[in-house]
Amino acid sequence: MLDAIRWDTDLIRRYDLAGPRYTSYPTAVQFHSQVGTFDLLHALRESRKALRPLSLYVHVPFCANICYYCACNKVITKDRGRALPYLQRLEQEIQLIACHLDPGQKVEQLHFGGGTPTFLSHDELRQLVGHLRQHFNLLDDDSGDYGIEIDPREADWSTMGLLRELGFNRVSIGLQDLDPAVQRAVNRLQSLEETRAVIEAARTLQFRSINIDLIYGLPKQTPDNFARTVEEVINLQPDRLSVFNYAHLPERFMPQRRINSHELPAPAEKLQMLQRTIEQLTAAGYRYIGMDHFALPDDELAIAQEESTLQRNFQGYTTHGHCDLIGLGVSAISQIGDLYCQNSSDLNQYQNLLGGAQLATSRGLVCNQDDRVRREVIQQLICNFSLDFEAIEQQFNIDFRGYFGELWPQLQAMAEDGLIKLSNENIEVLPAGRLLVRSVCMVFDAYLEQQNRQRFSRVI
Repeated sequence: MLDAIRWDTDLIRRYDLAGPRYTSYPTAVQFHSQVGTFDLLHALRESRKALRPLSLYVHVPFCANICYYCACNKVITKDRGRALPYLQRLEQEIQLIACHLDPGQKVEQLHFGGGTPTFLSHDELRQLVGHLRQHFNLLDDDSGDYGIEIDPREADWSTMGLLRELGFNRVSIGLQDLDPAVQRAVNRLQSLEETRAVIEAARTLQFRSINIDLIYGLPKQTPDNFARTVEEVINLQPDRLSVFNYAHLPERFMPQRRINSHELPAPAEKLQMLQRTIEQLTAAGYRYIGMDHFALPDDELAIAQEESTLQRNFQGYTTHGHCDLIGLGVSAISQIGDLYCQNSSDLNQYQNLLGGAQLATSRGLVCNQDDRVRREVIQQLICNFSLDFEAIEQQFNIDFRGYFGELWPQLQAMAEDGLIKLSNENIEVLPAGRLLVRSVCMVFDAYLEQQNRQRFSRVI
């Protein structure tokens, strides 16, 4: 069973290191300013020639209220008028990108993230999606995976009805924690009733999938009160759950400085929260997909993992990794063939560049052959918990043992510790190692020793 996890506290303590989440390899830390608009246009031309299907990500950075734990690229404002100049530039970017692609390239996946996408008015949402449909080949038969992140405090039945009308069929709902003391400590007051109302609307309107985000390790959380939150969430029966470990990095993320570090749970309590959450979700029938993600057995992610077709990109686990991913909006990241590129993370710079009819690409990376090999190795491990050496050898015309010979002692040590099963043919991540799969992937990361580990969250 792919979802089997064995909790091993000693193993977790030894391998719970800081490291990347591997939504890409190489990671965004390696992006540099030598990659720019010319590289993006070249990659778009190659995508057009190959007629590859597309995945679009649209970043809406605005939020009406600040959540102290948040590490996203966002703009906190009560002024809804701030969205208008941004949307004008976003529409320019959509036009500039789309004219380099073929109308035959279907958009299989669409995701609106933020910020809070529902910060936009109904008219603004309608106009933005209409502009996307005008310039990209969005599907109109409800067969695409079209998702949007929802803050239940910013959405009601009419909002959900509009989103369904616009073609969205998946929603991801930020919840984090239901305990009022925890909510006050992170400045996110959100009732169970508000969340339940949005979920009931989504079900009635026949959204295909509902995801709920939770965070453990927040101030004033205890194993008992977080277990109560998890129990209430199970009663809501989402199709998927993301249970994230809160990484307290106030030196990098200014809002986190408002969190009282003395109120954060101890590492042992965080481990207990995760262990109880896994027990609760497993008992309720959810499968562990990997990297904080759980899904019901009939969910597409669970099925893809069973069939070894699951993939991972900047949107997390996906069944659309074969698509070229195009990021639109401030700070958005694209992955087109071997190119990774990111728009400027500064709102004014993003708007000024597009105001001058220039794309806002500010940095990126073009994968070399070694990057491609290691990217595939990490992808297989993090998605399927296994790696077949022969498949890598045939794909890249290498001898696996020869290519990664210097890593063998580390892999053997992991095998002796019971993290993995290692043979001359493959690596299998064992049930005790699945929670620590990032640590296994880190062995194959050629850049990690050069990096400051403080930039990353811990594995658990």
